[in-house]
This record gives sequence, C-alpha cells and structure tokens, in this order.
Amino acid sequence: MAIADYIKIARPSHWFKNIFIIPGILLAFYFEPETASQTSWLQLAAGIIATCMVASANYVLNEILDAPADKHHPDKAARPIPSGRVALPFAYAEWILLTLAGLALAGLFGKGLFFSCASLWIMGLIYNIPPVRSKDLPYLDVLSESINNPIRMAIGWYSAGAAQLPTLSVLLSYWMFGAFLMAVKRFAELRHIADGARAARYRKSFSFYNEERLLVSILFYVALFGMFSGVFIARYRVELVLATPFVALALASYFRIGFKPNSPAMNPEDLWRYKSILAPISLAFAACAVLLFFDLAEMRAWFAPAFQMRALP
Repeated sequence: MAIADYIKIARPSHWFKNIFIIPGILLAFYFEPETASQTSWLQLAAGIIATCMVASANYVLNEILDAPADKHHPDKAARPIPSGRVALPFAYAEWILLTLAGLALAGLFGKGLFFSCASLWIMGLIYNIPPVRSKDLPYLDVLSESINNPIRMAIGWYSAGAAQLPTLSVLLSYWMFGAFLMAVKRFAELRHIADGARAARYRKSFSFYNEERLLVSILFYVALFGMFSGVFIARYRVELVLATPFVALALASYFRIGFKPNSPAMNPEDLWRYKSILAPISLAFAACAVLLFFDLAEMRAWFAPAFQMRALP
C-alpha cells in the first residue's frame, strides 16, 4: 500500500481551483468594509483549509465511483483506483475522514462558512452518486459541477466575516462563468478522445454531446455570464466597465485553448503552468480587483440614466 496513491486520489494539485474563493473575500471587503479590519487571517486560512478538505473528499468519492469508466479513458486508466493500487475500503475511510475534518473546521467559524462548505460536499454527492449522478446527464453535468463556483465565492464571503447574503447577480454570473469553463473542458475532452463510442463509455453524457452542441452551450453560458455581470456592474460598481475588455480577452484566450491538441483546458488545475492563458487571466483579475475599490466619480456620471422612468398609472 503506497501512501502516495492515497494522497493522489485526494488531488491536492486541484486545490488551485480554490482560488475562486478570493473574489468572495474581495466582495465582502467591498460591501462590508469593516470586515477588512475585523477578520483575522486565522479565519481566512480556516475557510481555505476547510474548502480544500471538503473538495478532496469529493475528489476521493469521484475517483472511487468513476474507476470503472476511467478504464476506458486514454489517460485516466492509469489512476490509482482503476489500476488497482488503492483498496476501496481505505478510500471510503479517507472520504469520511476528509469530510468530517473539513466540516468540523468550517463549523468553528460560523454557520455561514459551515453551510457553504456543506453545500460544496452535498454537490459532490449529487454529482457522483446514483441514481441522480448528474455528471452523467448532458448539460446538467456542466451546471451541477460549475455551481461549485458560486459556492466557493460564498465560502470566501463568509470566511471574510460578512453577515448578509451575497448579491444574487454576482452569484449567477460566477455560476455561468464556471459553466463556460466546464463546457470548454468537455469540448476539449471530446476532441481528445476522438472516438464517440469510447467517449460514451468514459462519460455517459458524451453519448449525447457532439462538438456542435458543446459549442452552442459554450456560447449560451458566456452570454449569460456577460448579462448577469452587466446587472451587477450597473447596480453596484460601474467602474468595472473598464475591466470588461480584459475579461473578454481572458475568456477568448481560454476558449482558444479548447481547440488545441491535448488541451490544457482538460486539466484546469494545471493552467498556472501556461503563460499564454495565465497572463490574460491574471490581467483580468487584477483589473477587476483594482476597479472594485478605485472610485471614478466621473464614470458614474457618464453612465447615469439619461431618462427618467415614467410611473405606470
């Protein structure tokens, strides 16, 4: 029994995805400025560590239940469970321990953080366990996986000590942003496997998907992302209009890599290794972060309504 294999199925390399917590922290500081001085680094660290534990619990469950299908994937067949290097009873024990540790830590820092982490864990059950097993259902696989984006945002929000609920427009925007990323991943996977029958054995939703359907869904998700973002910008922070070209460049750059052979989009946790996509993403994030706190009163005047709404009789 190799301990390294048990660590591997927890996918610590995927903890990079928890970077999606950071916008929740920044938004909490923006909407409730007092949290920036009142929140301890210990609470922020606890939120991140608890998220990593709960996410790893979900990854272990995913590895266990996906093992039969992974045997049909050109790369995933070598994973510890399908290759027989990990014993299932010990894998289930690892799943339970990670779950308990993550939720217990979150519970020490308030109900908001606990329920956000619990939601992340519950979505892991919905995504992986029959009879629902949303990962096998076309479109629902993308939407149920990407809802972890707004959940992570909520974790960041409550880790920063915010009391009120996050605004709905930014949660929906973040969800559709995640759906865009996940749909590009599905598109890249389908092209990589390059065999419809084998792809369907690996993932049931691929028996329905084809390139055309995935491309249309990508357009749908990114359009909704833009619309929900526009609602948030118009209501709360018009300065973010200046960041939209950088965000559009990041989205276009990510979409482009979905067409590459052995696309990096299939493994988002490794994107930090690719400067061609990391640079526009970092630029977009930096622009949004700065403009969230940098006031431009003139811009508010430019975008103020030019006409008054007429009251209905």
